[in-house]
Amino acid sequence: MLILDKGAAPEDVAGSVWAELLAEDLDRYEATLEEALEPQREYLSEAEYTVYRRGKRLRPAVLLLAARMVHGPTPLPAKVLQGAVSLEMLHVATLIHDDVVDGSMLRRGMPSVNAARGPGTAVIVGDLQFVQAVRGFVDAIDRDSDMALVKLVLDSAFDTCRGELDELHTDLSQEPAALVNRYWQTADRKTAVLFGLAAESGVVLAEGRSSDARRAGFYGRGFGRAFQVMDDLFDLARAEAASGKPCGVDLLRGRASLPLIYAMAELGPGHLVSRVMRGELAGPQALARAVAQVRAGGGFARAYADARTQALDALEFLRPFPDNPYRRALHDLALHVVDRSP
Repeated sequence: MLILDKGAAPEDVAGSVWAELLAEDLDRYEATLEEALEPQREYLSEAEYTVYRRGKRLRPAVLLLAARMVHGPTPLPAKVLQGAVSLEMLHVATLIHDDVVDGSMLRRGMPSVNAARGPGTAVIVGDLQFVQAVRGFVDAIDRDSDMALVKLVLDSAFDTCRGELDELHTDLSQEPAALVNRYWQTADRKTAVLFGLAAESGVVLAEGRSSDARRAGFYGRGFGRAFQVMDDLFDLARAEAASGKPCGVDLLRGRASLPLIYAMAELGPGHLVSRVMRGELAGPQALARAVAQVRAGGGFARAYADARTQALDALEFLRPFPDNPYRRALHDLALHVVDRSP
């Protein structure tokens, strides 16, 4: 059984998963990553390598746990490790692009690729990671039945891009119900899709049954939904020293996260929170007051309840799988996402 620190983020808990359950896969993963980065070496700087080194590899961990859940403890086929590396490259691409869009100069307390290389170069370097990720998944295929995985990967990458665009172009004047629907669509595309791809492709590459792969994918998407809502809540609840970014970034940028949608509906269009969201009020004092009022309102608790519902729903899709340490780890990770302390 994993020992999970309730104060740790899921990305940090991934380190425990690698150490306790995936230790024998770690060297193979690192070697496969180095091989995948080699064709890009002349174009990469220390900034890009830092993103890979400092990443906690949560999505690859989910992929490998899903694979081992159906494969067992014997050595995994090389294509599973290739898939795990490709998934991490896909994730890194989204991080680089996120920092360009947000104008972020830091990533986990270190200069972002955007800061180190400039936005133009950063976009192209991010594109390189996307393309190499897809190439890696294609290289992992060694049987006809794996061909559907290529379409799944391409669809997931396409949805991720759509999710980023959706987040930037939300109309805050819409009715709350429409904003909530838009939020879930964006969360599915921006975050849940990669966790779904992780779990589903892990089973596919471990040569599990297609029905099991679909179940794993549903688990991953529920996990991802819970993960996104909790990330939105922590944006309002964690100090900059703990999170590495200022408190209330979504509010400051007018991004319709779930707790903010609920708060606007609860407090009304003329309230401080809604006015800060629309950009009518600015400054650190207005932001701090708005954050405090969101946290004190019923919408904050309602969003947390939604996150927990998504995590518990995800666990239902694990039930048909054999009871082994890998299934239990996926179970514990989903619960940890919503049980961890602010």
